[in-house]
Amino acid sequence: MKCLPLIALGISLAVVAGCAGSKSSGSSTSQVNPVLRIEALPPADNQKVSAVREMKNWKNPYLIVRTDGVGLLDPANNEQKILTPDQLVEALAQLPTSAWPYGRVVAVAESAATGSLESERAQLRRNRALVAGTLESLHVTINWVPSV
Repeated sequence: MKCLPLIALGISLAVVAGCAGSKSSGSSTSQVNPVLRIEALPPADNQKVSAVREMKNWKNPYLIVRTDGVGLLDPANNEQKILTPDQLVEALAQLPTSAWPYGRVVAVAESAATGSLESERAQLRRNRALVAGTLESLHVTINWVPSV
């Protein structure tokens, strides 16, 4: 009878272990902390970055700071996925490792303000600061490029 609590404990541990094992059968990339995924990338390779002479040849992520958020450029079709600054980390973490051939570095341009309203310029400055702060906290090198 003294063994009964130990048997119950063993069964409980086996059930917990079984449940934990069944959760890991999904995609491993979706379960890893996005910050850890980005920080696991190799540091920026300055030689590769400086070898890019024209931005049309840029292979790493390319961001465009806008008044309505930040655009993540899809080089395959030259379209922007518009994100809020809060969505940036997750979006970058979802990119495959092959999207980072130069290491942990992104090109960032600032969208030219379409209007002359001070509120638009202020929002652009806020978004630029949020994007820069987010990238710096991830130890992602920023390659600032001319405005688009």
